[in-house]
Amino acid sequence: MQHQVQFQRLYYRSRKFAYRVEALKLPNGAEGEYAYIEHPGAGVVVPIAPDGRFVLVRQYRFAVGAYLLEFPAGTLEPGEDPDRTIARELEEETGYHAQQWQYLGAFFLCPGYSTEKIHAYLARNLTVLAVRPEGDEDEDLETVLYDRDQLEALLSGADPNALLDAKSIAAYHLAQRHL
Repeated sequence: MQHQVQFQRLYYRSRKFAYRVEALKLPNGAEGEYAYIEHPGAGVVVPIAPDGRFVLVRQYRFAVGAYLLEFPAGTLEPGEDPDRTIARELEEETGYHAQQWQYLGAFFLCPGYSTEKIHAYLARNLTVLAVRPEGDEDEDLETVLYDRDQLEALLSGADPNALLDAKSIAAYHLAQRHL
C-alpha cells in the first residue's frame, strides 16, 4: 500500500533536484508533513582498466568541503536511460571508453530524505579516447587508478584522508561477484 498525498509544496528547484514538502497519510495510518529531495536518479560505474586497476576520480565536493575518491557517476538527464548516462560520464570524467558493460543492480542512496535511485554498472575493455569530451564546468576532478589491494586498503580506512563516497562503496561491493 502506498501513502496518500494530502497536499504537496515545492520549495525549491535546482538544475538537478527539487525540495518538496508533502502532507501524507502513511500506510500505517500516521499523518504528518514530510520533506524530501526529488532527484531524477543517477548512474555509477566500476571501470576496470586494461592493466586490472580500478579507475576512479578524485573530485571536490562542496557540500563536505573535501576531495573524495569516487567511481565515475552522473545524474540522469530527462528521459535518458541510465546506460547512456553512465557511458557519457565515464568518457567525460575519465577519458576512457568501455567496450563491455554489465548491469550490477540499483539502490536508493538515502531513502529517508531522497528519491535518488542509482544504477550501478561494471565496465571492462577500456580504451583511452583520443579526445576527451568536455564535462560539466563546475567539476573539479582528476582520474586516478588503484589496484585491488590499494582500493581494499582505502575501504578498510587505512588512510583516513582518502574518503570514498557511499555510492562508490556500494557499487564496488555489487561488482565483487563479477570480479
